[in-house]
Amino acid sequence: CKMSRAAERLRLLISHLDRSPDHIVSFLFSMLYHPGSTEYTVDNDLLTPEQRLSYEENGFILIKNLVSEEDIDGFKKEFERISRQEVKVPGLVVMRDVAIAKSEYVPDQKAVSKLQDFQEDPELFRYCALPEILKYVECFTGPNIMAMHTMLINKPPDAGKKTSRHPMHQDLHYFPFRPADRIICSWTAMERVNRQNGCLVVLPGTHTGTLQEHDYPEWEGGVNKMYHGVRGYDPQHPRVHLEMEKGDTVFFHPLLIHGSGMNQTQGFRKAISCHYASADCYYIDVKGTTQENIEKEVQEIAARKYALGQISFEDTWAFRGRLVQGERISL
Repeated sequence: CKMSRAAERLRLLISHLDRSPDHIVSFLFSMLYHPGSTEYTVDNDLLTPEQRLSYEENGFILIKNLVSEEDIDGFKKEFERISRQEVKVPGLVVMRDVAIAKSEYVPDQKAVSKLQDFQEDPELFRYCALPEILKYVECFTGPNIMAMHTMLINKPPDAGKKTSRHPMHQDLHYFPFRPADRIICSWTAMERVNRQNGCLVVLPGTHTGTLQEHDYPEWEGGVNKMYHGVRGYDPQHPRVHLEMEKGDTVFFHPLLIHGSGMNQTQGFRKAISCHYASADCYYIDVKGTTQENIEKEVQEIAARKYALGQISFEDTWAFRGRLVQGERISL
C-alpha cells in the first residue's frame, strides 16, 4: 500500500501549500522524520494536517465549542430527572462517590457521581449520534461506527477524602476488543472545567506505548468501584491539564494515560462521554493478560445485576454496543 501512503502524503502537502513557509517547512520535516505518520487517523477532509500530526504525537485533540448549549442543557435536564428517580432506564448504572455513599442517601443529583451505560435513554444517547461528534469520530474509526460505552460524569465536591480523584489509567484496560487505533473517546465538558474542579489530566504521547497493568490504587480515603489505575507510569512524564469551556470536546486514544484531579469547588463538574469503535473491530480473549482482573470484576457485577449466572466478558460489551453510523460488521 506504498502508493496510497505516498498519495496521502502528497494530498496533505498540497493542502498545506496555502500556509506560511514556516508551516510548510515544519510539516515537511514531520513527514520526513515520522514515517507512517498518519497511522492513528484515517483519510479524511476534516482534520487539518496539523491536527492529524498533533494526534499522532500526543494521542488527543481538543475541539472548541463543538456541542451546542441547547443540547448540553437537554442532557443536564435528563440527568436531573434520572437522579430524582423520575425515570427508570433499563441497564443504566447509577454510581455514587464512595465518600457520599457512606453518608445518608439523598435521591437527587448530589448523591450521583456517574451514570454509565445510558444507551437505552433516548435523550442522553442522542449525544452519541450527534452529527458534529460523529464527523470527528469517523476520522479515527472509519465510516462504520459503534457506540460501545457511555458515561455522564457528575464529579462531586471532594468530601475531604480525595475520593473525587480518578487515578491515571488507560481506557483500553476495560475493553476486550481491538485494534486499539480504531477506538476513540469523545469527552464533552457540560460546563467550565478547570484545575479547581478536577479537569482531565493527560500524559501526551503515551498512546504510542502498550497497555499497562492496572489495579485499585492504595488510597487512604478509599477508591470508587471500577476506578483502576496504571501501576507503573513515569510520574515525571510531562502532563497537560485540559481546561475546557462548556461544549468543548476532546477526542483521545484508548492507550493515552489520563485521569482527573480532585474537585476542590463547592459545585459539581459535569461531562458526557462516549467510547466509539470501528464496527470492523473484533473481540479478543483476555485470559492470561493484564486485563484478567477487570474481566473477573465485570463478570461478577453483570452476574449479580442481571441474575444470568456465568456471562462472558465479550457478551457484557456486545449487548451494550449500538450502531450509530454505517453497518454493524463484527462487533
